[in-house]
Amino acid sequence: MTVEKEEPEATVEPRVGPVPQGDPEFHPYHHPAAGWGAAKSVTHFLVREKALVDGPRAIMKMNHENTGFDCPGCAWPDDTKGLHLDICENGIKHVTWEMTSKRVGREFFAAHTVTELAEWSDYDLEDQGRLTEPMVYDPESDRYAPISWKDAFELVGRTLRALDDPNKAAFYTSGRLGNEATFLYQLMARELGTNNLPDCSNMCHEASGRALQAALGTGKGTVDLKDWETADALFIFGVNAASNAPRMLTALSEAYHRGAQIVHVNPLVEAAATKTIVPHDFLDMALYKTTKTSTLNLQPRIGGDMALLRGMAKAILEQSVTDPKALDQEFIERHTQGFEEYRALCEGTPWEEIEHQSGLSREDVLDAARVYEEADRSIVCWCLGLTQHEHGVDTVREIVNLLLLRGNLGREGAGPSPVRGHSNVQGNRTCGIDHRPTTEFLDRLGEVCEIDPPREHGLDTVGTIKAMHDGDVTVFVGMGGNFALAAPDTPYTYAALQKCELTVQVSTKLNRSHIVHGDAALILPCLGRTEKDHQRRGVQSTSVEDSMSMVHLSLGMKRPASKHLLSEPAIVAGMARAALPDSATPWEWYIEDYDRIRDTMAKALDGFEDFNRRVRLPLGFRIKQPARELIFLTPSGRAEFSSAPLPDVVPEPGMLALGTMRSHDQWNTTIYSDNDRYRGIKNLRTLVFMNRADMRERGIDDMAPVDITSTARDGSQRFLSGYLAVPYDIPRGCAAGYMPEMNVLCALADYSTQSDQPIMKHVKVTIVPSTASAPPPAD
Repeated sequence: MTVEKEEPEATVEPRVGPVPQGDPEFHPYHHPAAGWGAAKSVTHFLVREKALVDGPRAIMKMNHENTGFDCPGCAWPDDTKGLHLDICENGIKHVTWEMTSKRVGREFFAAHTVTELAEWSDYDLEDQGRLTEPMVYDPESDRYAPISWKDAFELVGRTLRALDDPNKAAFYTSGRLGNEATFLYQLMARELGTNNLPDCSNMCHEASGRALQAALGTGKGTVDLKDWETADALFIFGVNAASNAPRMLTALSEAYHRGAQIVHVNPLVEAAATKTIVPHDFLDMALYKTTKTSTLNLQPRIGGDMALLRGMAKAILEQSVTDPKALDQEFIERHTQGFEEYRALCEGTPWEEIEHQSGLSREDVLDAARVYEEADRSIVCWCLGLTQHEHGVDTVREIVNLLLLRGNLGREGAGPSPVRGHSNVQGNRTCGIDHRPTTEFLDRLGEVCEIDPPREHGLDTVGTIKAMHDGDVTVFVGMGGNFALAAPDTPYTYAALQKCELTVQVSTKLNRSHIVHGDAALILPCLGRTEKDHQRRGVQSTSVEDSMSMVHLSLGMKRPASKHLLSEPAIVAGMARAALPDSATPWEWYIEDYDRIRDTMAKALDGFEDFNRRVRLPLGFRIKQPARELIFLTPSGRAEFSSAPLPDVVPEPGMLALGTMRSHDQWNTTIYSDNDRYRGIKNLRTLVFMNRADMRERGIDDMAPVDITSTARDGSQRFLSGYLAVPYDIPRGCAAGYMPEMNVLCALADYSTQSDQPIMKHVKVTIVPSTASAPPPAD
């Protein structure tokens, strides 16, 4: 795909977070992750949200096998030992934010025009509370007005039926959507005739899926939580566990106690890479007893992970000349292809180039290689720090290369382990949200559901934005999430959505995607994960899939926020029937009892056989992973070594490589406060973390305002002004700041040619002292 060059455009966006409660502060954080800091933060949050009753009730139900609801936050697996407090700070905040007593009804919308709401911060929009009834945009009054569910569905159906090409519609999926709704959603899109199924994975782990599919014949990791409990070495690449997967801290703590080696690789040494107090370890909490969560920390330059991995492999191969045990030669010969080419590539890569591209010394690389060589069983874990780059696919394949050298696949305590940052993003892909479906999947879906699914590949997230901007997609349906704020190149994305004939947002709370809308717009409020889902045949449960392919049930506990809310499966079915009035698919029958949906899924989806029985087992069931059994569904029938050249990731003179990330008090685009406890930040989000030497070289003082200019591949530029420069322990030539504020700097055309992901972790920028005399006002 191609995206036309855009003219330079200065951007002034509404504030994202709340009004700061004081002056910006920065004090380096030296305390353990989780522990009393998390307990204090949760208590403050529960008091602020007036959830001192519902919050603790939810804590006692969250992540409980088959009797509770799945945390709508991260996708870390539930504890295999039946832990009764398998929770984390951000999970509690996420659930409490959803269970708020505040409501957004027709009175609110009657009092505020959309033009007025556009000036509100994103925090203030979400803080108004839960949406209570379907709303439709009235262009004459510039307000949202109530609409019945029947009329809302008819508007969707009428608009979709009128399209002269079904590919003029796109159906976006957020990772919060359960498996049953996911299956119905993709079925609706394909029965309509399109594979335009963009999803949040297109912006996060698309590179992981493509790399693993090419190397191993499966788009997922092969390890489970039990493997984490038995590994001798854990390598954690590009993961800020304390904020993005906080329950991982338990696994890291236990690993350290049993003597495992834990290597964290990240340009920033995050709190989770130092020490922790796991909150459910009551004795440790009482004694303030910390546990280390690392035995080695390495700080490569942004994008330098692949060079580190290549260096580790080179060291292992050099060691094998004198130590035959350094390689698992039998495994390589029996189960892999392409080893000799990879060996030659490693031998031909100079150490000087590895040091230059990684930003690490040879000694650092050898230290990591030594840990890997001395461990009998190793797991390599990674997140967006590795995938949101031009070379993301090559980097993940380099992880597989390293694992194959020592046979770290197909046995307990070893293998690749990508960490998904959203509750059910992996389940979405498993259950059919894929703009590039395989022929085998479509054949089976068509046979089971008696439809003729389209065969042409559809649009992903970047492609959908461009198509909306060009007028080739005129209907956008978003199931959850906040597409307008999560996507790159904010002004371009806004303009694209506003060119649509109809935008539909299925949501629990008000957000920016309701304010940036098409000519016609619908807000369709749905049940939250915490709420009871009453259908004709009783209270229903839904299923989700975690990062390690475990599928389990989630059952809401709370009375719905409004009697007018519908479940996500019911909303999908309502839209489908309106758009496909003659469809033979039993949409209404499915909604009466979700077991019926699961029975169909069991026939249509590989690995979901006997779905209804197995999902009710304690902790559910694990979807089979052929590669774990050393069955490789690749063209060669073997695990494939890759031989990609090292990319040049060193910034040009005067430039910096900037990576976007979340603050600790944030979940995706939802902002809880302007604080980032683990990085020592208070009352500030409009900042950029910089190496102090880079600051001095540019004449930038600590906490001084700066202007940031990004330069896209096509030469176009984007700007942010008045951000405060925070001196931080980050490699020279690197900088970092928060999304979604900094999404504006990532041009839509700057997507990986390997994965089509926006390159959010490697934006080329220049940073200079601000031309303004002072930072802009907070509001």
